Amino acid sequence: MAIEPGDVVTLKSGGQPMTVAAVDDNGAECLWIGDDGELFRETIPSIALTALEIEDEEDELEDEDDEEHDEAEHDDEDEDRSSKKKRGSA
Repeated sequence: MAIEPGDVVTLKSGGQPMTVAAVDDNGAECLWIGDDGELFRETIPSIALTALEIEDEEDELEDEDDEEHDEAEHDDEDEDRSSKKKRGSA
């Protein structure tokens, strides 16, 4: 996957997330906020970067809805099993 402007990246060796501002043959121009709130801008060789996957807030809400739906289905299955056990033992 090629790094593009707007991607969030980090050094392969670790570190803070950085936003890619521009990409050229020399690397990616990255922006990040330091611990004291100062803005840093540096061109870093692309070979040293790895893209981070950032989920949209909308994607996170959809994932939560899916999890709730799965839990509700699981609860229904448990109720069905317990009622079958009760009928079988009566």
